[in-house]
Amino acid sequence: MSKPHLWLRAETKPLEERSALSPGNAKKLIDHGFKLTVERSTQSIFDDEEYEALDCECVAENSWQDQAPDDAYILGLKELPEATTPLKHRHIYFAHAYKEQEGWKDVLGRYNAGGGALYDLEYLTDESGRRVAAFGFWAGFAGAAVAVQAWCAQRDHQVLQNLSSYKNQEAMIGDLQNILAGRKPRMIVIGAHGRCGQGARSVADQLGLEITCWDMEETKAGGPFPEIAEHDIFVNCVFVNSKIPPFLTHEELAADQRKLSVICDVSCDPTSDLNPLPFYTDCSDFTQPCMRIIDGDKPLDLIAIDHLPSLLPAESSDDFSSQLLPSLLDIENDTEGVWRRAHDLFTQKSNSIK
Repeated sequence: MSKPHLWLRAETKPLEERSALSPGNAKKLIDHGFKLTVERSTQSIFDDEEYEALDCECVAENSWQDQAPDDAYILGLKELPEATTPLKHRHIYFAHAYKEQEGWKDVLGRYNAGGGALYDLEYLTDESGRRVAAFGFWAGFAGAAVAVQAWCAQRDHQVLQNLSSYKNQEAMIGDLQNILAGRKPRMIVIGAHGRCGQGARSVADQLGLEITCWDMEETKAGGPFPEIAEHDIFVNCVFVNSKIPPFLTHEELAADQRKLSVICDVSCDPTSDLNPLPFYTDCSDFTQPCMRIIDGDKPLDLIAIDHLPSLLPAESSDDFSSQLLPSLLDIENDTEGVWRRAHDLFTQKSNSIK
């Protein structure tokens, strides 16, 4: 029996340099007999030549729509470009549709129309419900780093703009140390014990910052939490899958004693009813990372970028695809385990809009 065919598509989101499959992990799939097609990319951190050296088939960007065989699994990271074309393939990526985010019915409707299926990376879980692969650590790491950059820009009477990626975390930390120049903002991280929170804490620890770590125990009574506003920087790392009271509201932000000047919402679900920071409704981006929530003498900037790990694209891609690899190697058994659970959830959600 032949192994499955995986088709690694090029990312189309601007400044998205990550890949769902690094060359090192692509080789492991090929060594196990998988057929692998890789789309060339003008923005990936990995050179096309790295994949070509593996003797996999390399094809043009975005050619999966016309050239991928019906039985291929289309693997990517970020959302597909907006379109109405029916989807006939089985897709693996972060669709951001299951929390009823803006446009979710349009996304799932394309699968209903074409007979395809979605295996959402956010919902690939083991028997205990834990995600088998996540960018969480790197999202928290990059989120805390950008928050520090934004805080320093404020102190220098500027607004942070035009982020770019780093070769590795050492280069990022070195840059932060330079711009801090001995200044020490006080940070609070909510969701501090999860993978995302651990990434944020790593930045604070390496920079020698004072950090308050909150998790389920500290937030179980329900917000709002005026204590958050006593810190310079707030990094939200909580994955929310049910409605909870907000962590902050306009009332806490308007308080005269507010010290808080930068929020990084790493979880970044602004269009969902589950958003615990209900005072914003749009994402920011690498070009304009900060949204000015409050202006004046005590400004408040909010960062809500939904692909923060792309600031460390090589490390985050290799780590993520290493986590995902065992499940990819087992994808031929897509009627059970990780893949069955993901397909059952897709069926449930897509049926809800029929």
